[in-house]
Amino acid sequence: MKKITALLLSLVMILGLAACSSGTPSSNESSTAPESDGTLSSQISTENTDTEAGNTLVVYFSATGNTEEAANYIAQLTGGDLFEIEPTDPYTSEDLNWTNDNSRVSQEHNDESLRNVELIADTVDNWESYDTIFIGYPIWWGIAAWPVNTFVEANDFTGKTVISFCTSASSSLGDSGELLAELAGTGNWLEGQRFRSSVSEADVQQWLDSLNL
Repeated sequence: MKKITALLLSLVMILGLAACSSGTPSSNESSTAPESDGTLSSQISTENTDTEAGNTLVVYFSATGNTEEAANYIAQLTGGDLFEIEPTDPYTSEDLNWTNDNSRVSQEHNDESLRNVELIADTVDNWESYDTIFIGYPIWWGIAAWPVNTFVEANDFTGKTVISFCTSASSSLGDSGELLAELAGTGNWLEGQRFRSSVSEADVQQWLDSLNL
């Protein structure tokens, strides 16, 4: 009788150990496999983004934030890099008051010799790696805001596709893009685009789709 009881106890222990052993690997695999897959997917996504960003650069000067918003949309939708044109002496709200004849922009408009605006930086790292350059600006008196001129003059656009864009409350793009192309003297400059001041991502997406880049 004792032998039978001992045998039954042994069988119960063996079955219990087998059940525990069969559950543990399953639990571990289910917790580690998604981690591994997620890490791999993240690495692939990052590498693809870096590759796309290497071809497109979005350069912009923004006086009140409208052009910056458009530039951010373009960069996000194209996977491009951003470069902000920043005057060494930033424009204040008083400087931008075009209704005041004594304001900075009014004086610069009236005297072209004052439009040579010094920038914090007028060149971009790895410039040669970019194939497509978007250049954005607000419209000042029917032309591109002149801080952009300093950047355009400082760079060689040979072999690059250049596309201008602007923001304005009512003014059109006008000849602003053509004037910048003449100033640059190099590059394949395409017809640009004017966006309203309250630009939307949908507006930008529709325009980018029409470019077929």
